[in-house]
Amino acid sequence: MDEFDIERPADPELDNPVLIEGLPGVGHVGKLAAEHLLEEFDAELVRRIYSEHFPPQVTVEDGRTQLACAEVYAISAAERDCLVLTGDHQAADGPGHYRLTEAFLDVAAAFDVSRIFALGGVPTGELVETPDVIGAATTDDLIEELEAVDVEFRENEPAGGIVGVSGLLLGLGERRGYEAACLMGETSGYLVDPKSARVVLEALEETVPLDIGYDSLEERADEMEEVVKQIQQMEQNATAAPSEEDLRYIG
Repeated sequence: MDEFDIERPADPELDNPVLIEGLPGVGHVGKLAAEHLLEEFDAELVRRIYSEHFPPQVTVEDGRTQLACAEVYAISAAERDCLVLTGDHQAADGPGHYRLTEAFLDVAAAFDVSRIFALGGVPTGELVETPDVIGAATTDDLIEELEAVDVEFRENEPAGGIVGVSGLLLGLGERRGYEAACLMGETSGYLVDPKSARVVLEALEETVPLDIGYDSLEERADEMEEVVKQIQQMEQNATAAPSEEDLRYIG
């Protein structure tokens, strides 16, 4: 296998598309958001990208295997054509992140992408009832545009910067002349977080623009709320002082 093997199942003509990236990361926020877009709109697979930089594994669904890859879909949403980049893996090594990001940017160039939005999560270390969206962008104009839809730009956040493809799409994208931003929903960092994915999509929807329905994502958020309640109850039970009845059985 070569360093990259790119399948091209379709080459639709798109009008001034934006690239939206959502790969696995903190809270799976970006991946959840990207998957929701593919569920909400008619999506056409346009590129499947295999690479030796992905982990050496296959995914298995109902017994059917799929070699690790990333996929790019075209969707037509409201007034804007979009390319949605997603997959089950990021690169297994540092140089691979750079090489894969360059390959993704090559796809963006082939479709004359005008803007790039990377979606992800920023960890808080605790459960967040009402997550905010934190942003980073390559231009002052884009920062002002996103601030107008309540995206927050905080000094020195996220701490440690933005790693992986989401960060490199901004860094390498800027070097290629792209205007790019990363939208990050606050999330605990240790649970899959549909609520954070929704607030990220709402910010994106105000900017691109899109017309997104949220029913299925809301259902997933409700399910996760139940999981959180069970975890909290278990923690409370674990820290509760033993009753006199319990103490009788201590030898």
